[in-house]
Amino acid sequence: MMLRLSRHAAALCFVCVAVFVAMTAMEFLYFRQLSSGLPSLDLRFAGFTPDEGMAWLTALGRRGSEIILVWHYLTFDLLFPALLSLTLVSLILAAGRRLKNFRALSAQLQSLFALVLVLPYTLADYAQNFAVARMLSDFLSANPDSLSHASALIVTKFALLAIPVTVIAAFQLMGQRRRA
Repeated sequence: MMLRLSRHAAALCFVCVAVFVAMTAMEFLYFRQLSSGLPSLDLRFAGFTPDEGMAWLTALGRRGSEIILVWHYLTFDLLFPALLSLTLVSLILAAGRRLKNFRALSAQLQSLFALVLVLPYTLADYAQNFAVARMLSDFLSANPDSLSHASALIVTKFALLAIPVTVIAAFQLMGQRRRA
């Protein structure tokens, strides 16, 4: 089952990019207007201070929080982490198949390798989405501790995302070098 994903890497990449473009368009064309121009917490790769997080929540207000909760966290952010994870797994498997040593591994080991690289990102992304969604749905739960926790999860999510991306790039480079 997992090895079939490598056959669909291009299609998964296309769908993943399309969803990402839609999410980014919503962010810049709609969500930033709701928050007086402040970027969403998800886009702050280096995290944010509790004061910055509270400023974003305050700028959104109740109506803006509900809109972002529904249109971002209950739609796109339920789909996108899983879609991106499937895409990353498929790319790891597809790029790995070009390498003799990776191809020599059993199908189960190849799949396990890809899952071990991608699953931590997936879990961190969903945990971060839950933390931010909780603050959006219950403004009283937004305190310095919960904001710091959400910020740490955002930084962790992006750090963990870098791992499979780096492995895919390395596999691609090794595969190209072998052909040359």
